[in-house]
Amino acid sequence: MKVKVLFFATLREQLGRSQEDVELPKEIDSVEKLRTFLLARGGGYEKIFSGKFLVRAAVNQDMVQPGAPIKAGDEVAFFPPVTGG
Repeated sequence: MKVKVLFFATLREQLGRSQEDVELPKEIDSVEKLRTFLLARGGGYEKIFSGKFLVRAAVNQDMVQPGAPIKAGDEVAFFPPVTGG
C-alpha cells in the first residue's frame, strides 16, 4: 500500500524533505505503526520519532490520534504541536 507522507516545520528541516510517497507492508495500518516503520529507517526519522519530540499527525487533513487507521492513497502529515505561518 502506498501513502503520501508530509513533514512540516522542524520535522521537514530534520529530514531535509517536505514529503515522500512511502510503500508500506500491509500490516502497517495505523498512524502509530507508520511512525514505528519510519523510525526504523534511522537517521532523521529516528530523531523526530524517537519520543524526544512531540509529533502530531493528520490523515487527509483531519487531526488524528496515533491509533487512527490509514489506507492506500491516504495523505499522512506529521508536524510539531506549534507551527508558524
